[in-house]
Amino acid sequence: VNGLTLLGGDPFEISNQRALLPFLRRVKKAFPGKDIWCYTGAVLDRDLIPDGHYFCEATEEMLSLIDVLVDGPFLSHERSLDLLYCGSKNQRLIDVPATLAAGEIRLYVPPEW
Repeated sequence: VNGLTLLGGDPFEISNQRALLPFLRRVKKAFPGKDIWCYTGAVLDRDLIPDGHYFCEATEEMLSLIDVLVDGPFLSHERSLDLLYCGSKNQRLIDVPATLAAGEIRLYVPPEW
């Protein structure tokens, strides 16, 4: 097992963030070498920032515990089977630690197969 993936019933709905945050803290403490991926319909630089639709007191810490964020809603007219880890072309694979360190979006580059 490489890590944990959060999805389904959007993890960044505000009530879900509040419920997931204690769990994510425990996972990171117990398994520091495991990565955490999260799929959300929210857009990081629009919805998960102060005054964004999904921002609350848990958001920044929750983001700090996530390694890769797949953001943006699935759009059927953007659907592509050629994408790794995404379902539609509007979605991004974001390297969260690099993004937080740089203060701007840094995309995750999957390792070569």
